[in-house]
Amino acid sequence: KVNIMVSFLLSNTWLLDHSRVFFSVYCSSWLLYLCVSQCSAKNLKNISELFYYAQKAVLHPTGPLYCPEEKEMKPSCIKSLTRIFKVSDLDNDGILNDKELNFFQRTCFNMPLAPQALEDVKNVVRKNMTDGVEDNGLTLKGFLFLHTFGCDDDLELHQEYLFPLLKIPADCTTELNHNAYLFLQSVFDKHDKDRDCALSPEEVKDLFKVFPYMPWGPDVNNTVCTNDQGWITYQGYLSQWTLTTYLDVQRCLEYLGYLGYSIICEQESQAAAITVTRNKRIDLQKKQTQRSVFRCNILGARGSGKTSFLQAFLGRNLLRKIREDHKSFYSINTTYVYGQEKYLLLHEVMPDFDFLSEEDLACDVVCLVYDVNNPRSFEYCAKVYKQYFMDSKTPCMMIASKSDLHEARQHYSLTPLDFCRKNKLHPPQPWTCNTVDAPNKDLYTKLTTMAMYPHAKLRCMCTCNRCTFCICQNILRSQLLTNIKAKFYSVANSVFLYSNKINGYPNQGPWACARLVIQPCLKYSKIRSI
Repeated sequence: KVNIMVSFLLSNTWLLDHSRVFFSVYCSSWLLYLCVSQCSAKNLKNISELFYYAQKAVLHPTGPLYCPEEKEMKPSCIKSLTRIFKVSDLDNDGILNDKELNFFQRTCFNMPLAPQALEDVKNVVRKNMTDGVEDNGLTLKGFLFLHTFGCDDDLELHQEYLFPLLKIPADCTTELNHNAYLFLQSVFDKHDKDRDCALSPEEVKDLFKVFPYMPWGPDVNNTVCTNDQGWITYQGYLSQWTLTTYLDVQRCLEYLGYLGYSIICEQESQAAAITVTRNKRIDLQKKQTQRSVFRCNILGARGSGKTSFLQAFLGRNLLRKIREDHKSFYSINTTYVYGQEKYLLLHEVMPDFDFLSEEDLACDVVCLVYDVNNPRSFEYCAKVYKQYFMDSKTPCMMIASKSDLHEARQHYSLTPLDFCRKNKLHPPQPWTCNTVDAPNKDLYTKLTTMAMYPHAKLRCMCTCNRCTFCICQNILRSQLLTNIKAKFYSVANSVFLYSNKINGYPNQGPWACARLVIQPCLKYSKIRSI
């Protein structure tokens, strides 16, 4: 429907006069009509103008944007423009400076504005409103004179924009790449106005003003690290994004779309922020992994301490109480394995022995928790292990929870220690969160290590980086030793080729020839073997 009223000029003066009266009477009440155009097919008057307005009404409709009855923009239009303003306001000071206006102009129209054009835009705003320009920049009220981008006729973001195509093969996981973390870091710094490395409830609301709904609920505070006031810290903020990417990558793409990732970072879509890891089977074959996020499923009988185990990972003891409606079945934090920062995701599985879904079984490491003070607690862990994990390649660890209490005799045919020995598991690891200070996190580092190296039979469960095992592992993985090995091999290969050339050592291999080079060094060194 084209909202244009047309009056054809005829030779009859009476009709012309009455048409003017007709328009003056009715057009004031017909507010849906954009314009009135008088034209003549006989005299070819205003024909091009007629088609121009007809095209404009169809291609650029004002119906979704403007309410003619109230003579103001519609709420959906204001909401959409406010989101665009928040995305373009890179420093979050509530004002668009020249740099941010040029960013908006370049994003929408693929060309920046000249300095004089910027001044002309601000002068137009100054003439129309008193608070449209502050500190030589546009405020939100001044920005509402500009156009919108990325929306359809309903002023909603396109589904193609929010959910770009991303193929994820089987047995692969999704993680954020380095550029995505840099973008999220800039978003955090933009809204952390008091510079305390934590987001207060008001700052969180300000961050998510560009969203049509609040994406984080109260359970997030029990999923990631918070400060003493219960505010999400910088590390907890990144951890929550990592968790969302791992569990629901489509939702992560949607969130990044609302924040304007593809626009600010000048990427084709939000899919550029996601890294799809390779198949886990390839990691097992190559005995190494490049993944940064590992999942640990926590299983155990009711009351065995699974929830406390999740909260202890966030540095919390029994003194902190959790409301039932704020409870979370996930917790995520960083750990360090041989100097590498990794994310460990803990998932509490509901104790339903008769049915465990594929999601409950799909993980990198399994943690079986039993209460040492409950004589019937270990039986559940033993049955779950024998039925689901005895023949799998997923590493398992037995946790003796509430180790500060008296250890009761378990009502099972084998003691927990004998059960672990029989099934070639590590001995049960004692653990408790009934402490004054934050609980010890060495156990979580051990779990991450088992998830990273499921093929390895670790002779030591220590991650102190001080014992002989840890020091040797660090040396073997050091870049210095790798470079030395490469240099030695290069020298050995050169000596081998030279010996073949002069027939001095025709039957010697490269490492035998390298020994001739290394021996003089060993003679004057305290080290007698390599």
